[in-house]
Amino acid sequence: MPQTVFDDPDGTLAMLRDSVATLASRQPGAASLRAKRARSADVDRDLWNSMAEAGWTGLLLPEDLGGAGLGLAEQAVLSESLGRALISEPIGAGAVFASTLLRDAPASAERDRLAAGLASGELFVTPAWQDPSEHAHGAPLKAAVDADGVVLTGDRHFVDGASSATDFLVVVDAGSEALVVSVPANASGFSVSEKAGVDGAAIGRLHFERCRVAASRVIARGPSVAVLVQAAVTNARIAIAAELAGIASKAIEMTIAYTKDRVQFGKPIASFQAVQHRMVEMWSDAEFACASVVNAVMRQSEGDAKEAAMAVLAAKARCGDAATSICRRAVHLHGAMGFTDEHDIGLYLKRAIALSATLGQPEAMRLEFVEVERAA
Repeated sequence: MPQTVFDDPDGTLAMLRDSVATLASRQPGAASLRAKRARSADVDRDLWNSMAEAGWTGLLLPEDLGGAGLGLAEQAVLSESLGRALISEPIGAGAVFASTLLRDAPASAERDRLAAGLASGELFVTPAWQDPSEHAHGAPLKAAVDADGVVLTGDRHFVDGASSATDFLVVVDAGSEALVVSVPANASGFSVSEKAGVDGAAIGRLHFERCRVAASRVIARGPSVAVLVQAAVTNARIAIAAELAGIASKAIEMTIAYTKDRVQFGKPIASFQAVQHRMVEMWSDAEFACASVVNAVMRQSEGDAKEAAMAVLAAKARCGDAATSICRRAVHLHGAMGFTDEHDIGLYLKRAIALSATLGQPEAMRLEFVEVERAA
């Protein structure tokens, strides 16, 4: 099956793939997703704790912060494998974003506490940095800084794991400067609401009403905040693109198996030329998606910031389109079986749609790609 291919001299990447397959055999991703949907939950904490025990939630954190000290190639392989297994915990938009931001932030007691808790699974740390969309209810979040700390008023939308979070990494405009503030889930003047996403997982909305946060909880401030956030978004997009590539590859594998078993007119439908043409197109899309992830990872280490940024945008766009289109065709080729809720292929499609929209739809990624390409 199509998959990302990196040099693996010490076998670390192979071990990551095997460890995800082992976890999925004990805690199947499809069953977890259905259970979350049934109870309108955002995170399967048992599964998340198992992921933390395996070292996945702090994969990008350095060892002195409690993490594994690994790189983007390892994260891409891990995320791709999670996508194949349909393990839908918010590793990309949650753990990768938070790990990158905490790793690069100035050293402080609060930074170290959050990083260690994220890596161990003791804390569930999730970023809150996106304002309400144009058509959504709510006001952009603002901060007022005084001698005692920071007062937050407004809203943050599109927050993964909002109800399960112990701490939020809130990025906010304080007028003269930007801040990253650690807000505990039990803070006064703070509330969480949720709505169901397309895959059934809950999407959080945060509301702050003069929520006071101590000065010791300011993680970063000033011009460095934009740099921290951009690095976190970049790594999260790579992880999500890899997860989408894994979803696409698994959907093809499931469809090949089904078309070999499904008999029509006395023959397996896999023997029909029209079906074979469709499968080749799906295979090609998945191969290109996997290659785009590899390219995005490799470009990050080559020193050309513009080329690296373009590669990430291209990977996110290509993998989003590939996963959604492959899964739609897979549902079609499964026939009536593919439309039933009991069959997992529909869950792969819904997960692909949700991830494709996370941190930028393919159309938005292409427009941003053109802007970067044309920039001096």
